[in-house]
Amino acid sequence: MSLTRGSLWLCKFVPDEFVAHLPPSCNANHLAKDLTGCPTAARLLIRKITMTEAMKITLSTQPADARWGDKATYSINNDGITLHLNGKDDLGLIQRAARKIDGLGIKQVALTGEGWDTERCWAFWAGYKGPKGVRTVMWPDLDDAQRQELDNRLTIIDWVRDTINAPAEELGPEQLAQRAVDLLCSVACDSVTYRITKGEDLREQNYMGLHTVGRGSERPPVLLALDYNPTGDKDAPVYACLVGKGITFDSGGYSIKQSAFMDSMKSDMGGAATVTGALAFAITRGLNKRVKLFLCCADNLISGNAFKLGDIIRYRNGKNVEVMNTDAEGRLVLADGLIDASAQHPQLIIDMATLTGAAKTALGNDYHALFSFDDTLAGRLLTSAAQENEPFWRLPLAEFHRNQLPSNFAELNNTGSAAYPAGASTAAGFLSHFVENYREGWLHIDCSATYRKAPVEQWAAGATGLGVRTIANLLTA
Repeated sequence: MSLTRGSLWLCKFVPDEFVAHLPPSCNANHLAKDLTGCPTAARLLIRKITMTEAMKITLSTQPADARWGDKATYSINNDGITLHLNGKDDLGLIQRAARKIDGLGIKQVALTGEGWDTERCWAFWAGYKGPKGVRTVMWPDLDDAQRQELDNRLTIIDWVRDTINAPAEELGPEQLAQRAVDLLCSVACDSVTYRITKGEDLREQNYMGLHTVGRGSERPPVLLALDYNPTGDKDAPVYACLVGKGITFDSGGYSIKQSAFMDSMKSDMGGAATVTGALAFAITRGLNKRVKLFLCCADNLISGNAFKLGDIIRYRNGKNVEVMNTDAEGRLVLADGLIDASAQHPQLIIDMATLTGAAKTALGNDYHALFSFDDTLAGRLLTSAAQENEPFWRLPLAEFHRNQLPSNFAELNNTGSAAYPAGASTAAGFLSHFVENYREGWLHIDCSATYRKAPVEQWAAGATGLGVRTIANLLTA
């Protein structure tokens, strides 16, 4: 495996014995500031570097040589790059270091030496992977179980990230549903059956929320109903139902978004992609219970056929909803999926959606927001999140939130007013009207941590894949 030959500007304070195989895209200022925390990269010299192999990445529990600075988290030597773990946040340190290494233009690495396990390898990949270009990693020797776990993460969570990152032009409602089917068939085809309902068939079968939101696009809305039944018994009880919001592009409809808020709306199907990945990942971990998946997929666009403010949607469960904000469309499509999920009488219903800006305002892009009336179940989810090292935070959901959506013309309004500003909680309260037994066995996840518009120190721009492992953990616990 060889890389391009090239020249490199290196800081004068970097000793010769620390110079390793670095690509020509490396920059002295980046090298000095990023690796050592020192911004004084004024003294430069030219050194010819020849790239002949993948950059070796090793782990150490010893601090970096003093010449790299007190705050150095990694250093360069003749053998490659060493990451210096301090025992405080080793996975975070590895992920942030990987992001910096990628930023230096190093696109082929080999993780070598002692200390690498599945979690550390995965932390490296989480930071190293980006939406552009190709990266190659030579993985360390792991035992069979650890390597299988890593391979499953690479296959399934990368599928989630890549699917969310796909441009809306390439990923419409039908394509999203079919990709989900293809993924799940790749891990358990003999146990999977599914039905795709689209367009006018949705209206005829009274999926009025999904049909109403999606009818404004030339690409018809789609409901994917998928049944994973490893028991072989068609009458086996359904253990869990997963419901995902699959808005493949959200313009806001007639309540149109500004460009600054619309430019990332290809990711508004992140909930659907994440619950699909979670089911697939749970299957690789031995899920032996029946689980049904409902993906509510549509574009939310403007046209002569698009839904309008003041329209009233009448749902199969008898609820009717006045539309006072076409940009609060996610809850309208999820309602149909939750009605279907409730009809299965499962022990567990989990819906996941990039639902509100309010959740993101509360938690940023760092946590998924969790809502539930069921304290025991919420605790189980948070335990799973802690075991998988994924960020979830519970936000309030009380009975009064269900009553903060008043309408003059219908039973419910699809959005709260200024008098009820807890937008994420009232959105969860809205959804509860479509869950038959909403006080037990139901979790709503407003997935704020799904996507980042810009890179940060531990993530590239785009999808993160966070949440897949936590939901899979809960399903298999």
